Amino acid sequence: MVRLKTNLGEIKIELDNEKAPETVQNFLEYVTNGFYDNTLFHRVIDDFMIQGGGFEPGMKQKTPRAPIQNEAANGLKNDTYTIAMARTADVHSATAQFFINVANNGFLNYKDPSSHGFGYCVFGKVIEGQDVVDRAYSEIQRSDMRCQVRIPV
Repeated sequence: MVRLKTNLGEIKIELDNEKAPETVQNFLEYVTNGFYDNTLFHRVIDDFMIQGGGFEPGMKQKTPRAPIQNEAANGLKNDTYTIAMARTADVHSATAQFFINVANNGFLNYKDPSSHGFGYCVFGKVIEGQDVVDRAYSEIQRSDMRCQVRIPV
């Protein structure tokens, strides 16, 4: 379990090491090394997700380690309150950024090994603090600067 301490409260996340071992190990290494300290939830998309893990206050981008393999074919689904790795269009480009789904996002699930069907790797779920996720999402939604919201992790 990992605790994300925010200025709105704490979010407890249960990690699934059995189904996403490389992703969980990667995430825990970032946690242990303090990479996420004082980072922001910097991106939100209505009825979709809140994303964090890559920017400090002032939108200063952090430098992550090398990308990991995408474990999206693990059977876990991008359901509400699950946590998944963010990535670019390159299927195997996930590094440090993650997102918490605020809706059931089945279109992000693994479908096939093509670049369009590979999906986004879910590696855990929020087990406490769903109200904090909801409050963060609500505050971010109301912000005029949606990509620069300052909710430290």
